[in-house]
Amino acid sequence: WHLHAKMSGSERKIRALREILQKPGNNTCADCGAPDPEWASCSLGVFICLACSGIHRNIQEISKVKSVGLSHWEDQELEFMAKNGNEPTKKIYEATVPVYYYKPNHKDCQVLREQWIRAKYERKEFSEAGRNLIYEEGTRDGMLMKRGRDNGQFLNRRFVLSEREGTLKYFTKFDAKDPKAVIKVDTINATFKPEKIGNPNGLQITYLKAYSTRNIFVYHDSSKEIVDWFNSIRAVQLHYLKVAFPGATDAELVPKLTRNFLKEGYMEKTGPRQTEGFKKRWFTLDHRRLMYFKDPLDAFAKGEVFLGNKDHGYQIFPGLPSGTHHNGSWQHGITIKTPERCFLFTCETEEDQESWMKHFSDVMSAPMSPQEFATFRHKH
Repeated sequence: WHLHAKMSGSERKIRALREILQKPGNNTCADCGAPDPEWASCSLGVFICLACSGIHRNIQEISKVKSVGLSHWEDQELEFMAKNGNEPTKKIYEATVPVYYYKPNHKDCQVLREQWIRAKYERKEFSEAGRNLIYEEGTRDGMLMKRGRDNGQFLNRRFVLSEREGTLKYFTKFDAKDPKAVIKVDTINATFKPEKIGNPNGLQITYLKAYSTRNIFVYHDSSKEIVDWFNSIRAVQLHYLKVAFPGATDAELVPKLTRNFLKEGYMEKTGPRQTEGFKKRWFTLDHRRLMYFKDPLDAFAKGEVFLGNKDHGYQIFPGLPSGTHHNGSWQHGITIKTPERCFLFTCETEEDQESWMKHFSDVMSAPMSPQEFATFRHKH
């Protein structure tokens, strides 16, 4: 009888938890939005995914993690979860998240998710209005490890971000008078690329320099420090955009801040005469710009293809035109037709080919913004 009572007791609790999970907002992770969370913080009152639960476990002072289906739950913990849950808890801990602050999703890297969780619950940065946040100081000055353009070694460099000047500068020596580069914030994109850079806190900063794209790769040993830089850059960009587009809403400006690449990876390509051999290149699709590099960590692209809208003569086909001299090892071809010429690529696998084609076709179906139209005209 005791055993039976114990069983039905735990079954009752699991049923109760499943009911609480049906409440609006509880069916996705409170921190990254991943579907069907199977974990919870019974001290904060939120349901979270496996990946975020690992981060919560590292801040034991404030978060006590339990499995929805496997842990033993006390009655008062269940009551607490029923009373709170994701939506009410967000109203507390995300009450004043600034517009520019990047809220990571489940596809984002560990460092972004960890700092978002710590900023919310540990530092309580967004719980009360009027807090002076570190991202809004208007200037930021500090050291970052930067990858050398030619030798590939990471060296400590001083970076200075200035809202007043609208620039990010870096200096090769701490006390150097003249910066090595002055980057205008309105041309910056920053995106976390830990695998490619080979450091969990690796950040790729991309900017335009005389019409061509330049990459720099940086990291900091402190994940808080690198995410602070990232959100400070976004804060300065938003300030700049508000001045440049005084009538625009926040919702219109936020997508103009930093963005993740749509896709990156290797393909083989041939040159404009299509008689040259196919060579393996690293490709980055950054909205309408398909750039290719000899090496994933090159400072400059070897070239780029602008992908306009299909109404302007941009098309995409699987396979290569018949009679193409093909010496490469990869079989899965893609042909991109632009108003000027065809670009031929091959992918290693069919999945890869399908994935690239889907991204290309999405971009070509999207309407062009006035800025993109200007780029299109500049190219023709």
